[in-house]
Amino acid sequence: MADVTANMRPTPSSSSIPFNAPLLSAFLSLAIAQFLKIFTTWYKEKRWDSKKMLDSGGMPSSHSATVTALAMAIGLEEGTGSPAFAIAVVLSCIVMYDASGVRLHAGRQAEMLNQIVCELPPEHPLSNVRPLRDSLGHTPFQVLAGAILGCIIAFFMRIPY
Repeated sequence: MADVTANMRPTPSSSSIPFNAPLLSAFLSLAIAQFLKIFTTWYKEKRWDSKKMLDSGGMPSSHSATVTALAMAIGLEEGTGSPAFAIAVVLSCIVMYDASGVRLHAGRQAEMLNQIVCELPPEHPLSNVRPLRDSLGHTPFQVLAGAILGCIIAFFMRIPY
């Protein structure tokens, strides 16, 4: 019995809500990455667009920031040899590959299809369809920026205050 209780993690007695650093790191990274998109859009396009906070795609990748923060926080909390860390790393790799591969190319295809529809004559049945969303994926640089942001957030969530 002593071995079982020695391996149990202490729970904070000052709060009835458990502190889950990996979960909080992931959500905080998501929120910060989405918030930063307003400023990166302004820097690139010289216009303020608060709708970018709710869009997918753009700089930095909130997908990458979220899953990387989750993996990093689990690694810091449970160690890199834990099964949870392995699962989080594999999930991170899949999400980041998808964001910079499949979703990026789907967005580029949507751009081309939108252009084709714009060039159709007005009497064509597809000339009035709503344009497809073309901001779906991320460039490798945007994915890397999101991953770095996620690592930084997870690291700072571990610092005791």
